Amino acid sequence: MKLRTKVTRGAGSAVAALAMVFKLAESAQARWRAITAPHLVALVRNGARFKNGHLVERPETTAA
Repeated sequence: MKLRTKVTRGAGSAVAALAMVFKLAESAQARWRAITAPHLVALVRNGARFKNGHLVERPETTAA
């Protein structure tokens, strides 16, 4: 987007900026990975930690 704004001397109007952001998000969406484990989404939203794809029950503590 930085290169386009230099060419067009800014994003233009608010409607043009919104359209540009929409088109950028739409093109990025083609490269997003699909959620393959929807049953784990609630755990992630609640702050659960995963390491190498496995749920970590208690985070490891390091002794100083």
